Amino acid sequence: MLWKASLPLLWAQDVDEQVETLATAMHPVLKAFVCGSISGTCSTLLFQPLDLLKTRLQTLQPAVNGSGRAGMVTLLFRVVRTESILGLWKGVSPSFARCIPGVGIYFSTLYMMKQKFLADRSPTALESVFLGAAARAVSGICMLPVTVVKTRYEGVCRAPRPVPGTWMTDLCLLLQSGRFGYGSVYGALKSIYQTEGARGMFSGLTATLLRDAPFSGIYLMFYTQTKNLTPQDQLDPVLMPLLNFGCGIFAGILASLATQPADVIKTHMQLSPQKYHRTSQAIAFIYKDFGLVGFFRGGVPRLLRRTLMAAMAWTVYEQMMEKMGLRS
Repeated sequence: MLWKASLPLLWAQDVDEQVETLATAMHPVLKAFVCGSISGTCSTLLFQPLDLLKTRLQTLQPAVNGSGRAGMVTLLFRVVRTESILGLWKGVSPSFARCIPGVGIYFSTLYMMKQKFLADRSPTALESVFLGAAARAVSGICMLPVTVVKTRYEGVCRAPRPVPGTWMTDLCLLLQSGRFGYGSVYGALKSIYQTEGARGMFSGLTATLLRDAPFSGIYLMFYTQTKNLTPQDQLDPVLMPLLNFGCGIFAGILASLATQPADVIKTHMQLSPQKYHRTSQAIAFIYKDFGLVGFFRGGVPRLLRRTLMAAMAWTVYEQMMEKMGLRS
């Protein structure tokens, strides 16, 4: 009887030993990739609704008579009412396909560059900007085709019988719901390549790099510099995750505000690749139809999502790297 009761405990110990052996045998860069991928999975699942709301807000047409304007809360309830609560997670499949390997590529590239150029010292402010921007550029270019699919998934409107003359009707017409009705991520990539070629798969590349590379560079600079100002040696190790999360929130707010215009441009280019062949065309359209305010549309859900997502990703990543015996 005691032997049977001890079986689960022995099995758990055996699993722990196997995980520890596997972690020991892994290359440090691969460890950084795994830690980054896991952290990206957690943050993506939690904050996908904010990304969907951001995409929808950025593509709303302004009302002719000035009425019918929709804010984030109004749009949130409209999506839940017309597409169910699960509609908030539309695009989560391509988000996973992008973020799980994408965040892993970012953290592993960042770790590799730190080991190559910095050895064991902390980066300066300028070095942090360069490291963060370079790592994000590598990740962004690798995952851009999936980013295009994700943007189109989130932009698809399936509202039943939109009321004529309302902002939801304008949104559905703008996003051309039937046109982007992809069945799967693979099917979407195949369709885009067949109909639009490589140009369609990498639409919005310039805007994406202008958004993501500066964001990561600015974020890493503020994150590392803020952490250096805190007395980490005197802090209880139990509170370290809270410190990391707090530094991440502060850095994310500043980085999100600085890169919001590039995110709006990127969204328009990826939803309408035939309309915008150059970044300058998208900039001119946004300014003409929305004014300067148009470059900050969807800023609230994006700021919330990017700030919380980056803070959580870095917190989980640093804790996992510490468990694996590596310095992040």
